[in-house]
Amino acid sequence: MADSIPLNPVRKNSRKTAYYNAGRPARYQIEDESLNLDEMPLMMSEEAFENDESDYQTLPRARVSQRRRGLGWFLCGGWKVLCTSCCECLVHTCRRKKELKARTVWLGHPEKCEEKYPKNAIKNQKYNIVTFVPGVLYQQFKFFLNLYFLVVACSQFVPSLKIGYLYTYWAPLGFVLAVTMVREAVDEVRRCRRDKEMNSQLYSKLTVRGDHNVTHPDDIIHNQRIPADMIFMRTSEKTGSCFIRTDQLDGETDWKLRIAVACTQRLPALGDLFSISAYVYAQKPELDIHSFEGNFTREDCDPPIHDSLSIENTLWASTVVASGTVIGVVIYTGKEMRSVLNTSQSKNKVGLLDLELNRLTKALFLAQVVLSVVMVALQGFLGPWFRNLFRFVVLFSYIIPISLRVNLDMGKSAYGWMIMKDENIPGTVVRTSTIPEELGRLVYLLTDKTGTLTQNEMVFKRLHLGTVSYGTDTMDEIQSHIIQSYAQVSAQSNGNSASSTPSRKPQPPAPKVRKSVSSRIHEAVKAIALCHNVTPVYESRVNGVSTEPESTEADQDFSDDNRTYQASSPDEVALVRWTESVGLTLVNRDLMSLQLKTPAGHILTYYILQIFPFTSESKRMGIIVRVVKNICLIHNHSHDMAVADVTVVVCCIMLSQCGNMAREGLRTLVVAKKSLTEEQYQDFESRYNQAKLSIHDRALKVAAVVESLEREMELLCLTGVEDQLQADVRPTLELLRNAGIKIWMLTGDKLETATCIAKSSHLVSRNQDVHVFRPVSNRGEAHLELNSFRRKHDCALVISGDSLEVCLRYYEHEFVELACQCPAVVCCRCSPTQKAQIVRLLQQHTDNRTCAIGDGGNDVSMIQAADCGIGIEGKEGKQASLAADFSITQFKHIGRLLMVHGRNSYKRSAALGQFVMHRGMIISTMQAVFSSIFYFASVPLYQGFLMVGYATIYTMFPVFSLVLDQDVKPEMALLYPELYKDLTKGRSLSFKTFLIWVLISVYQGGILMYGALVLFDQEFVHVVAISFTALILTELLMVALMVRTWHWLMVVAELISLGCYLASLAFLNEYFDLSFITTRVFLWKVCVITLVSCLPLYIIKYLKRKFSPPSYSKLSS
Repeated sequence: MADSIPLNPVRKNSRKTAYYNAGRPARYQIEDESLNLDEMPLMMSEEAFENDESDYQTLPRARVSQRRRGLGWFLCGGWKVLCTSCCECLVHTCRRKKELKARTVWLGHPEKCEEKYPKNAIKNQKYNIVTFVPGVLYQQFKFFLNLYFLVVACSQFVPSLKIGYLYTYWAPLGFVLAVTMVREAVDEVRRCRRDKEMNSQLYSKLTVRGDHNVTHPDDIIHNQRIPADMIFMRTSEKTGSCFIRTDQLDGETDWKLRIAVACTQRLPALGDLFSISAYVYAQKPELDIHSFEGNFTREDCDPPIHDSLSIENTLWASTVVASGTVIGVVIYTGKEMRSVLNTSQSKNKVGLLDLELNRLTKALFLAQVVLSVVMVALQGFLGPWFRNLFRFVVLFSYIIPISLRVNLDMGKSAYGWMIMKDENIPGTVVRTSTIPEELGRLVYLLTDKTGTLTQNEMVFKRLHLGTVSYGTDTMDEIQSHIIQSYAQVSAQSNGNSASSTPSRKPQPPAPKVRKSVSSRIHEAVKAIALCHNVTPVYESRVNGVSTEPESTEADQDFSDDNRTYQASSPDEVALVRWTESVGLTLVNRDLMSLQLKTPAGHILTYYILQIFPFTSESKRMGIIVRVVKNICLIHNHSHDMAVADVTVVVCCIMLSQCGNMAREGLRTLVVAKKSLTEEQYQDFESRYNQAKLSIHDRALKVAAVVESLEREMELLCLTGVEDQLQADVRPTLELLRNAGIKIWMLTGDKLETATCIAKSSHLVSRNQDVHVFRPVSNRGEAHLELNSFRRKHDCALVISGDSLEVCLRYYEHEFVELACQCPAVVCCRCSPTQKAQIVRLLQQHTDNRTCAIGDGGNDVSMIQAADCGIGIEGKEGKQASLAADFSITQFKHIGRLLMVHGRNSYKRSAALGQFVMHRGMIISTMQAVFSSIFYFASVPLYQGFLMVGYATIYTMFPVFSLVLDQDVKPEMALLYPELYKDLTKGRSLSFKTFLIWVLISVYQGGILMYGALVLFDQEFVHVVAISFTALILTELLMVALMVRTWHWLMVVAELISLGCYLASLAFLNEYFDLSFITTRVFLWKVCVITLVSCLPLYIIKYLKRKFSPPSYSKLSS
């Protein structure tokens, strides 16, 4: 990594700090202020520590505040600072949004709420009836090219400035505007219909009198699709919980368990919700979709009931209730909902090639003005010279041809049609036809993980007991051990269904006798079957048709044919399915107990006392269950957790095997166990409940109590689960890497999961090191960790969303510069807003083109923020696909989309744009030569239909046929992805290539005009006939010169254009002398002029290909 990059502290920006602080715990801010790091110099290198020197200068607040701001400061630049501050203050005041506040929502009493909240309506439209026309016109005329055309066309209404016919100026411009408006109108109508469909969905409001439609705060609603953020009050499920699908919110397809508020769930009847005096206190709306803090209070009891609310009690908007029905109280609506806060506004994307052409047109306009000034100056500024100047500007306006925009737009549509008709990438849809060239200019690819790189389907692969390892081919041995073990249990306990171990009674001290392999397998499998959050769901079938899932009851028939497992993590489902395959089946679960079925069919019941869900801080999941004679505590630990933190009795072989399994791409879990006495558990329970009622630092206190219990645990086994990758993900990522594209994986999943997928998908190659960025919460920690990362070379970076937020707050530029040098970057626990923020950071700091690809609703913001957004139609719905610029069905299709279609689109548009400009420059050169010879008169050389025909039927088809040209065959582009690197450098369209075309245009225009003037026979109409015919032939030959791979349609286009011109000569009596153009004199003069203008260019092309061929031609040969 670049050791010379200093980590300079940045000044705090009030707006940026406020943005980053949104949704963060208050303790981070307190710690940052207490450190007062602005007064403390931070060392950059080890040498600086030794020499007591810092690599940068600090600016203490006290020193800054004591600066003198006198007249000298004001004159030396202070006025700029003041003006900038005033403008920023004015903009901030105009854009100031309503401050988000915490709120208290009373059940069934909206009149008690004095605050007004936004309407619960979805609006994705860009325009309305009033702003549509002005908005579309602004988007078109904000570019210099279109604005220039508008000014030139308007000038023709002035009689003294009129050069030609009005239709020659207004028809192309009107065509472009009409096509654009129709396209935007169709898109707006589609968006309006989608919004109307969503907003017209009916939901029910529970009132004292009955039900009626509702979507406002303080209302209690029940239905399948959640329309607003709310607190879960009641459910029809007897367990007091339900499952929801959050695929359109966080991108995860697994069901999440949500628990109703215990106080309202216990009410006898639904109407009792109005007979109690209760309210919900909710924190202010935040971006974080994984956390929530609030309280539920019931006042009409003695003593009042206070329940803490967490994420488990929430139902966010855009989620779907997967089981039963729910009733909740709405707390956030409209713009304050989590899903809306994490969605960014769509923008009108403009391709880099369009911006480059826009700059070139500005250069052409400057040349046009200079040429006009030279003409007027050679006239001696006589008479109304200013009017003559403007007439020359209009006369040379063809130097920027209005057909440029038309040809490019038609070319873009052709590229989109070719992409959708490609049989090798079936199902691909082009939703934005304005940026196909961006596919050939990408440097950064930001991809989602779940559903994009992976199928989100887990398969159990490995069980390691320390001395014995079992793989997929030896699972039958585990099954035989389980059958034998539970057969002994059944025989010794005489059918006792609540027994936990074969014949061994629990003893506090660790056994000194070494356990048998069968006993160890039995304990490991039972621990895996108990420690999870999986719930079996049974579907009742009527005549072979499945109906709604039913809640499991104790007396229900636990048949295997209609049972499915649901959990928030696919890892847990894979583990439970594996225990079922070896003989120990989870058949029932509720909030209080779970039941396992042995191979012999006996039901074992375990009573759930406590569950500790997985968190990014603890990196483990735990459960306490009660059996007949003892209490067992069982934990699953992630593979990268420091085992010493929980004081597990470990063996070195198991720890080394854990690393080996992780390097194989398996998601490893460490399973441990501990036995508790009744006194130990009662002491823990009292401390745990007291910590959960804390208002301040609740999470820290709860974690401290749980960690006090996690001591002296017994390690049971290691498990390895593989996440199935999408088809051909590995070769596709390798193809993109060889093409010079840097890949960043942005996921909301856990750090361990993201790291495993990065390795298994070969996003991180086997010989690359991985630097896991440690959690940081303030500037000092961020600086030290960045120092550590700076010393690493050629290593991939793995960082969490919280640490990323801190680094960007203090060291934004330094972090981005270091991260951009990494071969791969993995950002885990990223919110949708953070994903879009990372895209914008890369755009701002690198000026390179970015592409975002995802398949879930949580990827929409990232897709819309990127220069090119690609959506995948997958299990998570079509929200990302509909919001993207391009939609594909599989991740592997992105290789052909970029290498083949991206290359062709960019190369073709670059050639098409430059040739159209050449077509305008050559005729402008001829006009300049003509005017200079005839006393600098502002008289057009060609008028009326000649100019219209030149830009349309005479040259349009051959020029547009360049969209069929290709320099490299598709197979060659996929075989040698290194060719893609040249595209990102922009060499096909640059000022160098543009200057070459200018020289060609000047040379050919001069030859055509001077040749016609030298060879004409005392008749001006002969000059027009000779020069115009030679011009048409020259353009047709130049198209043939540019073609690298001939297509039969190109030949047809050349012949059609030539035939149209020859046929039209009979009708152009106004411009041509028919008796002259049918003579041999006319033919040999035209042939000589055309040969002189084109032959040198053919010779130069031959010599260049022979002595300095391009890289692609070497491969083709």
